[in-house]
Amino acid sequence: MYCRKATIINPSGLHAKPASVFVREAKKYNAEIVIANLELPDTIPVNAKSVMPLLSLGIGPGCEVELAADGEDEVQAVDDLIALIESGLGETPLCSETAEEKRETDD
Repeated sequence: MYCRKATIINPSGLHAKPASVFVREAKKYNAEIVIANLELPDTIPVNAKSVMPLLSLGIGPGCEVELAADGEDEVQAVDDLIALIESGLGETPLCSETAEEKRETDD
């Protein structure tokens, strides 16, 4: 199993449109992929390949999420989905600083 965390940077969180973009990308991989909203620690991770469970997490802007995958392409799946989140899921990010630039300044 491979896991990584990311922060949602698009201004409206994972509402229907970005959630469908996310699910469409997740379905490209054979690995089982789950996502959890770390802002709600009692929430059970849900299938990242299904829109309705994803929307039920109530993932808003600034929320930290964790992706976990298990399977032959788990690393590629998680890394690609994290990159998608860090790109703003097709929407303009909350700030002009990208997640990569933020990591570099935090080090």
